Amino acid sequence: MKLRAPQRAWTRALLVLPLGAAVVALFIWRGPSWKAVGDAFTIVRWEWVAGAIGLNLLSVLVRSLAWQTVIWQAMPPPRPRFPLVFSAFSVGLFANAVLPGRIGELARVAVLTRKLPGRRGAWATLVGTVFAHRVFDLVPVMFLIAYVLVTAKIPHWAITSLVVFVAVGAALFAFALATARRHHGPVDLEVLGPVRRLVAMGGRGLGVMRAPTAALLAITFQWLGWLCQLLAVYTAMRAFDIHAPLPAAGLVLLLMNVATIFPLWPGNVGLVQAAIALPLLQYGVFYARGVAYGIGLQAIEASVGVGIGLIFLAREGFTFAGLREMPGAVTADDADTSGAPPEGTSGREPERARVPG
Repeated sequence: MKLRAPQRAWTRALLVLPLGAAVVALFIWRGPSWKAVGDAFTIVRWEWVAGAIGLNLLSVLVRSLAWQTVIWQAMPPPRPRFPLVFSAFSVGLFANAVLPGRIGELARVAVLTRKLPGRRGAWATLVGTVFAHRVFDLVPVMFLIAYVLVTAKIPHWAITSLVVFVAVGAALFAFALATARRHHGPVDLEVLGPVRRLVAMGGRGLGVMRAPTAALLAITFQWLGWLCQLLAVYTAMRAFDIHAPLPAAGLVLLLMNVATIFPLWPGNVGLVQAAIALPLLQYGVFYARGVAYGIGLQAIEASVGVGIGLIFLAREGFTFAGLREMPGAVTADDADTSGAPPEGTSGREPERARVPG
């Protein structure tokens, strides 16, 4: 028997809210002097904050280009143009910022499939592109981890977290590569059942893994995105008068992402601040200032995701409540391909899949 959405929401709330409440209570009870945290905000230099916001926005732009590269390799024409891809990516950022779980990954797929009516397999293919896009994050992350291990002052507990992160990342990359190779070549979707059809279309979404040029371009965009994020973290440090070196910013960026791998509640607030403040103790940064910096850094990132996300959420006709109920893959893929190019797509018919330049 299929559970209704409200029942699922109540079940998630009953499981997650006690854990979230315990973490917040522990953070308040064993946390820093909140007066000292408040005082840290009185010395914030807002021009540095503006710079960090700009770098985060630039990161969103280049990472959207990476996703578009993956999509153009996976889908036949007509393909979504960059404005639509950027809009979908922004809606996904908003959903990830305000809702628990990785709802944003499905939200950006939902935005695109609404503009690709009648495209059989579009949902499963786009889910595959989201997975491939995330897998390409692993390349710059591995280099960042190596850089941090060599140059930064890393607490012992952080080393364990990074080792686990590397192991999981390597396993995901191997799985993506194996899946892409397995589903290489033409497949007659008409003779497949619903589940096998979805698996095949998902494998097609990983098609960029079989195209070295397109994969290299997507990885390059992801490199630029992570570089912008690293510089944003470093710039935000200056905003809070923290003069730790660039390796410390790399360590903060890594541990912040580790703390949000499993978003149990919106933003994992409290857990993120602890993950940022604790390693900065190695650099002589008082815990209260580190917590204030963690609050500010998360607010800077959220301002970009929530700000542009709200704009494009309204533009695409979604509601906040609608983000909780993403369409199912089977029902989204039942229609045949329509003849006219959908809105926001390119109707050109090149012989081979092209990569956006």
